[in-house]
Amino acid sequence: MAELWQLGAIEIAAAIRNRETTSREVLDALVERVDTVNGDLNAVVAVLGDEAEKAAEAADRAVVDGERLGPLHGVPITVKENIDVAGWPTTQGVPALAEAIAPVDAPVVERMRAAGAIPFARTNLPDFGLRVHTDSSLRGLTRNPWDPDVTAGGSSGGEASALASGMSPLGLGNDLGGSLRNPAHCCGIASIKPS
Repeated sequence: MAELWQLGAIEIAAAIRNRETTSREVLDALVERVDTVNGDLNAVVAVLGDEAEKAAEAADRAVVDGERLGPLHGVPITVKENIDVAGWPTTQGVPALAEAIAPVDAPVVERMRAAGAIPFARTNLPDFGLRVHTDSSLRGLTRNPWDPDVTAGGSSGGEASALASGMSPLGLGNDLGGSLRNPAHCCGIASIKPS
């Protein structure tokens, strides 16, 4: 088997379901990967720590107990910092909203949790998501993992850089004018913009 951080979300879900690994092992591998590469990239701006660890342990208990498992059961994911994750700031990339704690999950986060995914980190974006590059007045510049002198794109540049560098197997961003598609192109990953 490849390193856990090199697997895609579906491969991770299957490995957890088949008891080839645990959600906690995957989470630990991804957090270690963040620790290893994020200092150069600044794609991940917050790790959800204890909350993600508790969710991974609960996911592992569900496997052992034979509970019904969702299609993304136990898979750690990243979430752009302009999408609400309950109990965490939705900063929009600006200092004025650095402490704007979301009281509830955004619907897309709710749906990912219902499928078994575990939000474990937040990713960078430009101020209010209004640029085709990712440089936040709150969090700083996100770099492209293939070439630090080339843009990671925007506005979901933190997600694209995190995915391309193996810090996350699956991430949530958003797109009105290219904010998923542009970073995917810049970082060499795939994105889906639902209609």
